[in-house]
Amino acid sequence: MLPRLIGEDIELVFVSGENLGRVKADSVQIEQILMNLVTNARDAMPKGGRLVIETESVRLDDAYVQEHSIVPPGEYVLLTVTDSGMGIAPEHVLHIFEPFYTTKEEGKGTGLGLATVYGIVKQNSGFIWLYSEPVLGTTFKIYLPRERPAKLALQPSSAPAEGCPGGCETLLLAEDEAAVRQSTREFLRLNGFIVLEAANGAEALALARAYDGPIHLMITDVVMPQMDGAKLAAALASDRPDMKVLFVSGYAETNFQCHGEIDVTTRFLQKPFSLKALARKIHEVIDAEKGSAAAAASSR
Repeated sequence: MLPRLIGEDIELVFVSGENLGRVKADSVQIEQILMNLVTNARDAMPKGGRLVIETESVRLDDAYVQEHSIVPPGEYVLLTVTDSGMGIAPEHVLHIFEPFYTTKEEGKGTGLGLATVYGIVKQNSGFIWLYSEPVLGTTFKIYLPRERPAKLALQPSSAPAEGCPGGCETLLLAEDEAAVRQSTREFLRLNGFIVLEAANGAEALALARAYDGPIHLMITDVVMPQMDGAKLAAALASDRPDMKVLFVSGYAETNFQCHGEIDVTTRFLQKPFSLKALARKIHEVIDAEKGSAAAAASSR
């Protein structure tokens, strides 16, 4: 079907991995992923080009996670679709999976193709990465969890990450990058936390004020639309004086020395970070809170 879809001026190469593991997914949905990605690739190569589809079984270790914080370590089946087209401009990359967002001319795209791909991948507990450079082409990498053998089915599906306190704390996650927010939320929930999430500072402020229970820690990006992390923390300081704050940002901590509200030496984590590094930092902040409470109690 795909050669007819892309036309004769695009070379189609399929590289099948050996000893592929199984994934628990609807085959029709996998076909839909391929159709949507291939259609996008075709439209990016109006004068012809090369389209490569690859599959392989991969094991992601801590070294990989250090550079790709969205995907946790584990066994995956990887589906890669690469084209030699015009690429995606950096300003579009952050929005490319949003519904109705399209870079195509009016009438030539609905903006639902990649949003559908993203939805199917997340529905099947997978992860999707996009690599693109203008003029050099685009690569989509889809990681689907490898199904465990039946004899392991009764074993725990996930163990808490090393150094993660886990258990009973409630966390407020304020992050405007959808992919980072969703993967971080899933990781935290897998480790036993109750997670409240917001896509920007204003949304986080409203959520924190509407939530009746305690919030032990807020993890917030420093730079966000509508209200940045520093202003968000300051606005909630009087409402929730016991709530700790962990700031994260892709900018170096030295860039924020002018923000008096941000304690960059003890409550700052620079992106990109691994999920294990996030776990350690959460552990550090929450343990500091418990230690301060114990010291206060003993001094009475």
